Amino acid sequence: MIAYIKGRVIEKTSSFLILENQGLGYKVFVTPDILEKKIGEPLEIFTYLKVAENEQSLFGLPDFKTLQFFEMLITVSGVGPKMALAILSASRAEAVQSAVANQDVGVFTRISGVGTKTAEKIILELKSKVGKFSSLDSSSGTTGEVFDALIALGYKQGEIRTIIHKLDASKSTGEQIKEALKLLGK
Repeated sequence: MIAYIKGRVIEKTSSFLILENQGLGYKVFVTPDILEKKIGEPLEIFTYLKVAENEQSLFGLPDFKTLQFFEMLITVSGVGPKMALAILSASRAEAVQSAVANQDVGVFTRISGVGTKTAEKIILELKSKVGKFSSLDSSSGTTGEVFDALIALGYKQGEIRTIIHKLDASKSTGEQIKEALKLLGK
């Protein structure tokens, strides 16, 4: 199984890129923040290989923890790799985990292809697993709010992810947004 690829981007479309590694090109479906990489730029991604009767698809995620959560998402009946990738494209893994812990159906239903029933099923089936997967504290919800606010202001997911971990989690959401705007303005 292919679990990790380090190479350079040689082509890309709106939903996948081709990553070259030692003369081999891998077609990888990825999140929008990974798609922001330029052609020729080096890239390291963790991958999930879906093997079906008549196709093989490779899905790329930015880090191992996100890959683990992606694999947890696809254990939910009715959620395949493409839907899991869409969920993680709309929100960071931490924000999705927080939504599961807080039973926030709205985080899921705003994603194309995810209805109320599917959202409720995701929450029901992952509620007990999310607590074991990562310790959620009150700051993870605040971080999700900051992330969503910056997306609403027009910033790209990749830009936000580079600065979100630099924010002081002890500050209020408003103060964190101001701090993030300063960092993004540099």
